[in-house]
Amino acid sequence: MPRLTEQERQEIVRFIEADRPLPEKYRFLLFEDKREVELVWNGKTSEVCNIVLPFQVIEQVDEPRAEKDTRLQMSLFDLDARGRQLKGWTNKLIWGDNKLILSSLKNGPLREEIEKQGGLKLIFIDPPFDVGADFSMDIEIGGDTFTKKPNILEEIAYRDTWGRGADSFIAMIYERLVLMRDLLAEDGSIYVHCDWRVNSYIRLVLDEVFGKEFFRNEITWKRQPPRGARAIARQYGRSSDNLLFFSKHERYVWNLQFKEYSEDYIKSKFTNEGGDGRRFRLGILVTTQKHP
Repeated sequence: MPRLTEQERQEIVRFIEADRPLPEKYRFLLFEDKREVELVWNGKTSEVCNIVLPFQVIEQVDEPRAEKDTRLQMSLFDLDARGRQLKGWTNKLIWGDNKLILSSLKNGPLREEIEKQGGLKLIFIDPPFDVGADFSMDIEIGGDTFTKKPNILEEIAYRDTWGRGADSFIAMIYERLVLMRDLLAEDGSIYVHCDWRVNSYIRLVLDEVFGKEFFRNEITWKRQPPRGARAIARQYGRSSDNLLFFSKHERYVWNLQFKEYSEDYIKSKFTNEGGDGRRFRLGILVTTQKHP
């Protein structure tokens, strides 16, 4: 046990006698916790869901429409000549509580199928932002406007996500990210879509769950800027979202991302055309002269 000052010892005794929790600093002083930086919230626990529930097939769509060319679809999704799926894991749309689904995939019989297929290489999630919405919305029908109230499942989802404010949101996303990390293949990676409301919380949770050394990129996505003068009258416009990119380990699958130039861009930037039809532009060669 590390050496405590007399003042610290007396403070610990006072807290114990008053039946009050010790200040956070004593977790490090008394138990030599090695984590120097950590996000702490009310009710934090390392326990995650381990429930295994059976999946029920609601609908199976495995016959491509005859009027469409399915050659590309067959090559992508490993279908036979009739369009039926050959493997048991790919192309599944699973409906339900994502925590229970993740727990069932991690601990249930489908885990073996997933591993045989090479494991989960990529996860993309779009968790709820703190926008203050409770699943209510206005719907216009004809000339009238009706307010759609949340159903019981939506009320439960909203309560579990934002019922206690930031605490409940962080607890919700933390448990699910731990399950996703455990499900990911060793060379897998994850992208988390967020915005300015929860960006800082999610980044710290990802640092803790995946390790800050496995943070790869923060990708800024420019979206439609706010409309109207009032939206930016007292601040800069909030016109971007973020994608936080983490890998599970040092070696991970990476496919170079690119987008082909449009014809308009090519014509505007490469103003000359050669005899073979390929376009180019003239540039000036510049050299730097070293001074003696």
